[in-house]
Amino acid sequence: MQRRDFLSSALALAAASTLPVARAEVISGGQPWEPGKASVPPLAAPRQGGLAFFTQSEFDIAGALADRLIPADDLSIGGKEAGCAVFIDRQMAGDYGKGATLYRLGRFVKGTPEQGTQSPLTPAERWRNGLAAINNHCQHTFSKTFVQLEGAQQDDLLRAMESGKLDLGSSVETKELFEQILANVREGFFADPIYGGNKNMASWKMIGFPGARYDFRDLIGKKGQKLQIIPTSLIDNTL
Repeated sequence: MQRRDFLSSALALAAASTLPVARAEVISGGQPWEPGKASVPPLAAPRQGGLAFFTQSEFDIAGALADRLIPADDLSIGGKEAGCAVFIDRQMAGDYGKGATLYRLGRFVKGTPEQGTQSPLTPAERWRNGLAAINNHCQHTFSKTFVQLEGAQQDDLLRAMESGKLDLGSSVETKELFEQILANVREGFFADPIYGGNKNMASWKMIGFPGARYDFRDLIGKKGQKLQIIPTSLIDNTL
């Protein structure tokens, strides 16, 4: 190493030594780690009761739709009992329902399926318009609301929506409405219960999903054993 380089390095080290020293602080916790103990950020208390977006009639239709898309069976409860309509009600009242991240200034041109929905409507507007159109169709065709139809009739209507063969009026893109409903029902069934759906973590128990666990260090040594993990919800941390 040349003398000039050595002196330059020495000057740099001297300058660095004059900088203020960062003060490290212990925020919380420490070693050794203990299972079941963790410091978590404070969460807002889960919403208790009341409708945030739907009318009672809309809420009832949403619950009936959820039950046809995810019917109860030997593996789990159905979409209605799981609280999918509660989840969607809160979802539509928030930024997602208001389309806060969507471009909606137009010009809107019908695209390919790969291009996604091309519409000025927010998800909340699509739900509201769609539920009204579904009920109007049922009243005109069966003289009943969607909720009053037999299960087989409800299934036939949903199949027609899925295929795009059901005419719900010029203001409703039937296939897009079905895809919106199906996606949100699925989200409500599998989301953390803190958001209103997935009652008692039913879907997580069905598929063996452990939920919002801190980590799995207490299970690493149990190789080859059946773990029987009880799912953990974010809602547990608000109690």
